[in-house]
Amino acid sequence: MDNGTEIESRIREWADARALPASAVEKWLVLDNSSRSELLKLAQELKFRTGQFLTVFELLEEIGLRDAWSIAEILKRRPIRTVVQGSGSGPGRARALIDELRVLRFPRLQQASKRLNAEIASLALSHGIKVVLPRELASDEVRIEIVANGSAQLAELLEELRAKGSGLVRIATMVAGAENGDGE
Repeated sequence: MDNGTEIESRIREWADARALPASAVEKWLVLDNSSRSELLKLAQELKFRTGQFLTVFELLEEIGLRDAWSIAEILKRRPIRTVVQGSGSGPGRARALIDELRVLRFPRLQQASKRLNAEIASLALSHGIKVVLPRELASDEVRIEIVANGSAQLAELLEELRAKGSGLVRIATMVAGAENGDGE
């Protein structure tokens, strides 16, 4: 059995064990040998669940199309290797890999997140007040969480919110802008 046939057999075995959709398997098998092999190695090393693999594969394909890189080239990039070779459980590293691939795939989303976090930091809110942004800026919902010990502290935190209300409204406006085109 030649190397290409062996890799194909191993891919099919891995895919069958996880009930990977046939369409994903076929897309995987048409990749160049290096990309097929590196993706299999990654899937085995991080012990991907089916959904994680599909997400990673989709992001890799999109990055590859946009930047004209093979999947093997993307997987050899330093930020990706750092995550893959890092410490922690396979599922934890898989989650971190997905996050890193999203940064590569959606760089403007990363920039918008940094701007929003800088705005939040500039408000210098008390520890009892937390601004919670939507995951991946996927909506325009901004949550404000207040944790107070007793009525006196709650009154202080509410007063602080009133005083910094315009800054919080500015952040909500920025989140709405990130959702409506700034985040790709």
